[in-house]
Amino acid sequence: MTLNAILITGRTINQGATIENKTSLDYQEATALCELNSKDIGILGIKPGSQISVKTDHGDVVVKLKENNGNPDGMAFIPMGPWANAVVDPDTKGCGMPGFKGIKARLEPTDKKILSMKDLIARYK
Repeated sequence: MTLNAILITGRTINQGATIENKTSLDYQEATALCELNSKDIGILGIKPGSQISVKTDHGDVVVKLKENNGNPDGMAFIPMGPWANAVVDPDTKGCGMPGFKGIKARLEPTDKKILSMKDLIARYK
């Protein structure tokens, strides 16, 4: 199944607590994830903890699915970090900040593995 959603990014407590060691597994666990509510997870037909592919017009990434029933229907959230950066709008429109909110995304289950930060960044060399 595929879910069309609006993607937003932002800071989280866990992302902030691990930001000093961006190459750590703790940082990856805090940022290589996508939060959806239980209704949207049901549309995908998978369980939290599964890998999902997030694709936008700007890129694609594989992350872990996490349940967050605070999210409205059709809203996907990825914490700020390299995995979010892979799919956000890089056009800063002159302000120096990429577009971190309101990005059309397609989400679907995948068997692909979540790339480490090193491997993810190596894709852009």
